Amino acid sequence: MLISVILATYNRKHLLPRCIESVLAQDFNDFELIIVDDGSIDHTAHLIKNYSDPRIKYIYAEHRRQAYAKNLGIQFASGTWVTFIDSDDYYLPNHLRSRLEFMQANPHLDLIMGGFETPEKMLVVDYYDPSQMISIESCVVGATFFGRKEVFLKLQGFQSLLYGEDTEFWQRAEKNFSTQKAVLPKTYIYSQDDLSSITQREKQHSCS
Repeated sequence: MLISVILATYNRKHLLPRCIESVLAQDFNDFELIIVDDGSIDHTAHLIKNYSDPRIKYIYAEHRRQAYAKNLGIQFASGTWVTFIDSDDYYLPNHLRSRLEFMQANPHLDLIMGGFETPEKMLVVDYYDPSQMISIESCVVGATFFGRKEVFLKLQGFQSLLYGEDTEFWQRAEKNFSTQKAVLPKTYIYSQDDLSSITQREKQHSCS
């Protein structure tokens, strides 16, 4: 297995089909999709069972927030490379291939981030100055991380914080590995479809 895609979700049944199908529709096939259900009570499990694709792995866990769910997915990942997707987002068809080709063309890199677009202009709370709002384009968006599995294992995954888990992880990665923000191509579509969810509230506070 070359790429492990980790999808941590919590009560997002209404959004999951678009997300999952965008992963399954990739023009690159050597991947697994690890769906970590963080204690959902909206029949997410029933939805996942409707998919017969053998590349999907489903893990149900007690509700312990997004960082724990992502870390659990990392532990189960069998791919050389690890990446993520949030349940209200989706990939364009060439997302995984474009990221893999970028890393293969830059073998010195261990972890990249970026290459996303939003349907509309999006302002979020600044991680370093919570009194300020900044463009999401200036933020560390952890769902776009694409890196060697050992990066996530050696850094012991994400810390469970009130906000800024992605930025905090990126800061540790910068100190220990070769990292780069890759702006293009923009193949990850970042959405804010459900501001009431825990996952979405965490997304709003991941900026640098």
